[in-house]
Amino acid sequence: MPPQPQARKNFLEFLRSPYGVLRVLQIVLGAGLWVTIAANKYEGSIHFVLFVAVLFWLLTLALFFLTLLDKQDLVPIVGGERWLLSNLVHDLAATALYLPAIGIMIYKTEKNEYCNLEHYKHYCLYKVYLVASVFACLTAAAYLVSAIYGSCRKCRGQQTLV
Repeated sequence: MPPQPQARKNFLEFLRSPYGVLRVLQIVLGAGLWVTIAANKYEGSIHFVLFVAVLFWLLTLALFFLTLLDKQDLVPIVGGERWLLSNLVHDLAATALYLPAIGIMIYKTEKNEYCNLEHYKHYCLYKVYLVASVFACLTAAAYLVSAIYGSCRKCRGQQTLV
């Protein structure tokens, strides 16, 4: 059975909205972060960065598909008329937890800076940590922009994401 015109219209409307674009960006950048870390050897405080990246990647993926399929009313307590507020709280929490993750990644990058020398022959994580730091910063920025946009919509009295 082909999708109904109204459902298809809502689907495309969400994907073209600022929230839809930001969610796709958050999913892609978050996946880039955790794949970069998980594909290489990591230790210590990098576990926290990986936890934050995977947790918010999964939560963002769930929010994206619930909104895309227009099924937010099925979510108890936080769905329906509270959906904008729920997304706003999610984005603020993500931003707040990505900030220490950025700090950890920058610290690890600076700590491994010595092995960026031309004739250094041992395995070096400097470039991995540098790429992960960039992904973490970009992902946090995407969550921050999303939180600001959501708070502006909430202050105007709007209840929906689109």
